Amino acid sequence: MEIGIRILIVFLVSQVVHIGAQKEGEEGCVPGFQVKEYQVEYNGGFQKDHPLTQVFFDDCAGNEGLAFEVSHPDFQVDEEMNLVARRDMMDSGTVMFIHGVNEQADDMAQVDIVGAPPRSPQTLREILGLGQIQPYRSKRALFAPRMHVNENMEPPFPKVIGTVMSPGMENDHIFHMTGSGADQDPKGVFTINRVTGEVSVSQELDREAISSYTLEVSVTDLSGKLVEGPVALLVDVNDQNDNRPIFKETRYAGEVLEGSPTGTVVMTMTAEDADDPRLQNAVLRYNIVRQSPDKPSPNMFYINPESGNIVTVISPTLLDRETLPTTQYELEIVAQDMKGRDVGLTGTATATITITDKNDHAPEFTHSLFQANVDEGSTGVAVNLTVDDRDDPATGAWRAIYSIINGDPTQNFEIQTNPDNNEGMLSVVKPLDYESVVFHTLLIKVENEDPLVPDVGYGSSSTATVHITVLDVNEGPVFFPDPLQVTKMENIPLGSFVALLNATDPDVLQSQSIRFAVLRDPANWLSVNPVRGTVNTSANLDRESPYVHDNKYTAIFMATDNGSRPASGTGTLVIHLEDYNDNAPYVHPSVVRVCEDTKDSVVIVGGRDRDIHPNAGPFKIELGKQPGLEKTWKVSRVNNTHAQIMLLQSMKRANYQLPLVVTDSGLPPLSNSTEIKVQVCTCKKNRMDCSSAGSVCSNLMMLLGLVLLSLFYAVSSGQCGNSRPVICDETYCSLLATLKRNSISHLRHQA
Repeated sequence: MEIGIRILIVFLVSQVVHIGAQKEGEEGCVPGFQVKEYQVEYNGGFQKDHPLTQVFFDDCAGNEGLAFEVSHPDFQVDEEMNLVARRDMMDSGTVMFIHGVNEQADDMAQVDIVGAPPRSPQTLREILGLGQIQPYRSKRALFAPRMHVNENMEPPFPKVIGTVMSPGMENDHIFHMTGSGADQDPKGVFTINRVTGEVSVSQELDREAISSYTLEVSVTDLSGKLVEGPVALLVDVNDQNDNRPIFKETRYAGEVLEGSPTGTVVMTMTAEDADDPRLQNAVLRYNIVRQSPDKPSPNMFYINPESGNIVTVISPTLLDRETLPTTQYELEIVAQDMKGRDVGLTGTATATITITDKNDHAPEFTHSLFQANVDEGSTGVAVNLTVDDRDDPATGAWRAIYSIINGDPTQNFEIQTNPDNNEGMLSVVKPLDYESVVFHTLLIKVENEDPLVPDVGYGSSSTATVHITVLDVNEGPVFFPDPLQVTKMENIPLGSFVALLNATDPDVLQSQSIRFAVLRDPANWLSVNPVRGTVNTSANLDRESPYVHDNKYTAIFMATDNGSRPASGTGTLVIHLEDYNDNAPYVHPSVVRVCEDTKDSVVIVGGRDRDIHPNAGPFKIELGKQPGLEKTWKVSRVNNTHAQIMLLQSMKRANYQLPLVVTDSGLPPLSNSTEIKVQVCTCKKNRMDCSSAGSVCSNLMMLLGLVLLSLFYAVSSGQCGNSRPVICDETYCSLLATLKRNSISHLRHQA
């Protein structure tokens, strides 16, 4: 038993030495024990806490969180990496293993105790440290230690990375390895020697693609029968610093308000590194390598090496947008891995920082006094007021708001901001009168849209005075009242007085005369005296004229002065026309229908009049004066405007002209003798048939047409009964005679 254990120990030691030698040959730092094998002399025992030997372990990342476990429970590795005994003891055994592990590395080393007697009792589990070191614990004798392989290894391949061991291995036993990286995709990355258990990598690996592999190892006999296993084999790919830091964007933009306190965070620059984040390979540090421009200081900004926050370093007084050489600064930022050490890889990006404006400058007028001349009676822009503002154009800190704070009690002026140049446009909105006020003095104030910062206020330069001089202009005469309204009776005699126009000249300082003229007289009813302004009728005033609307007639007159440049004005005359009974009434409708049966023969007609009350209704409607009408027709009053016409006896279906007399209620009243057309129709089952109720006149026309037709044939072919050409045979003459008789008979029937 003891001999087998020693053989196994020797085998393990040889594997550890083999792996250690191979790793030492790799370029750069290899995480783990830098020395894999140590020796300690046995001098009869060991004292508590007395250093026996110092081990050398480097995880290539500072050894943070490093912990050691020793296969012998009475030994430990202290903070100085010294192997010491936990107590005074004699029994140590001839060999022990030290396991070092943290997030960056996982490795084992062997310590030989030279001259020490064998430990009793001593089991294989204790020798391998399986009772203390959890990652290598197994319930089977088959042992697959965790293996490590560096990414980016250079050829030749394959390279041995470790050995799987089986104490019960016999000549007819062979090793098998399965899983992703062996017989599954990606296939063939790792292979195992069927006899020795050596595990080899067959190609270059990329940790950023696959950081670890989980395989299974088993032992079978030659027939394929499972002898041991399967057990898990973990292979970690050690990271190499082969990825540069990369910024998500090549250019970043940020802004900071002018006057911001020192230490104000402007923006954050962050990069990413695809290497193992647990190692320094992916630990980044940031640095500003260039600032453009470098005035007023080459170090206006600072970047936190770890967080990437860019903050202001320049004092608030110097961070003045209006005095800086530019409002944009460009920073070149470098991110470097390996915590910024010179061996680290770098990535670069550019940050553009804009100094934004705050309203720390009040607008100021370029002049304290502005002057302008304005023609009386005109409107529009009188003067443009200019201001200076050192703040950022096209912002609320620059845009101006003007207001009139004194000198405009009648609100003749208004001021607006020109959005293109920020000037104040002072305009006249109500015409000025030279004869009333010649000079106007306005006090104007200018402010910004945005409020000023607390320590800045508006001074005297933010107000200005404007002198407006009104220039005299020859103004046209003004009518008063306008419109002039009068009331007149229609049909007054020609030449009657209608109205007296009143117009005055606003230019009271000038002695000017006024002449009147008709400008618009739609019906040509009026005339005006050019000097006195009296309006008289030149035609009859007719209230019922289409030029009269709502009983009102409107005319426009013009008054012109005799200035050097004559000016004119217009005025309106509105004549309210009173009605005169000058229109006779009439009956509506002019055509009615009755049934030939007397019991249903009733119609309603109404009176109408172009005049208005009291010269219109009530209307009186009665039968005409022809004798005998009262035997056939009866007219009776329905209301003030309508009457009922009744057929007293049955009449044949035909058209009849019924004479009526309609009289209005004017003083004196007017009467009108008129006729309405009455169609007598056949009424059956609520249907009125008037189709054959043609007039006598139409029948006469038909008879006349037949006579003319017969004459045409008589002239063309000779008179029937005389020489009678062939075309006028007896049959034709007989037919023509029959048509004549029937037409005459029909005419008599209708009559």
